[in-house]
Amino acid sequence: MRALIQRVESAQVEVNGSVVGSCGAGYLVLLGVAPADDDALAERLWRKVSSLRICADEEGRTNRSLRDTGGDVLVVSQFTLYADARRGNRPSFTGAAAPELAERLYDRFCDLAEAELGAGRVGRGVFGADMRVSLVNDGPFTVMLDTSELGWDASTSA
Repeated sequence: MRALIQRVESAQVEVNGSVVGSCGAGYLVLLGVAPADDDALAERLWRKVSSLRICADEEGRTNRSLRDTGGDVLVVSQFTLYADARRGNRPSFTGAAAPELAERLYDRFCDLAEAELGAGRVGRGVFGADMRVSLVNDGPFTVMLDTSELGWDASTSA
């Protein structure tokens, strides 16, 4: 799985001109799923995202997590995080999971966020929809988490 995390003052996602998800201060998480990913990996990634210390403390240092700040999160599915543009000019997306698996793990990740933060603090995009995402970046501060680069995979995610 891959999560591109942007610290935001606010963010929202629209489908067909209607806002379907939003958040206040916290994180916009663009989430991609790979074919070998599973529920345990989604849980481990959520724990990492929610405890990642990229929010400012009272002294302005990035020393607080989403858990510490009581911040919100907006999660948007993003299969293009698995784009492979090494050959030619048109990216390949064969590294992304099939839609059925990707949607299930996206929903699992969002459910975990809601279980920890409360449903009122978690916004969602619409899986597979053509979405318009807007945000007010805070910092800007952007972090990419790739579970394969963290040494995690389905066999080590427990």
